[in-house]
Amino acid sequence: MHVYTPPGYEAGAEKYPVLYLLHGAGDSDDSWTSVGRANFILDNLIAAGKARPMIVVMPAGHTGPFSFIMPTAPARGEGRLGSDRFEDDFLKDILPYVEQHYRVRNDRPHRAVAGLSMGGAQTLNLAMARPRDFGYVGVFSSGVVFGKAADWEKEHKGGLGDAAAGEGLKLLWFATGSEDFLMPRTRETVGLLKKHGVRPVFKETSGGHTWINWQKYLNEFAPQVFR
Repeated sequence: MHVYTPPGYEAGAEKYPVLYLLHGAGDSDDSWTSVGRANFILDNLIAAGKARPMIVVMPAGHTGPFSFIMPTAPARGEGRLGSDRFEDDFLKDILPYVEQHYRVRNDRPHRAVAGLSMGGAQTLNLAMARPRDFGYVGVFSSGVVFGKAADWEKEHKGGLGDAAAGEGLKLLWFATGSEDFLMPRTRETVGLLKKHGVRPVFKETSGGHTWINWQKYLNEFAPQVFR
């Protein structure tokens, strides 16, 4: 994983909120910095007082053999681009490691997760499987993309039906470009969530499935978390 720490981290003892930022299919743990420029985006936002200082954890999202089968992959197994095993890795390995080795605040109001494309689908799976863990959730150019929405709805009925957990969700933010091939899945997912009483924010932008948009989305999402 790549981990961004805010200016002053090494010299202080303060604990910080943490954003887990997930990449898309075919990318790796360095993509959010080497292409997405997440470190520069956060440096600039924090310096301008537009975002709170935070730690950003960018893990590798592929945990098994990779094949680009999306958005019509089967509901479970290898066709999910290793999604199930990533969620296991996240909860059993990534989250405990970060909380043991970095000065992060580990309560819900100070924990966020966001991702693009495949990472957006993984974000939704994590947020609905553990609805009391994340106060802020961002889904960039994505939605329920692994299998059928009805199957996903059934699999996550517990999280979708947890009204008390929903009260602690400060922000569920979707953004997708009008020319993005996953726009239909985004709209379908937003509608599904609304049916269960969840109130996502959905922003339709120009453009397609590109890093230009994902940089913009992070630049807009980061100032809204931990407020």
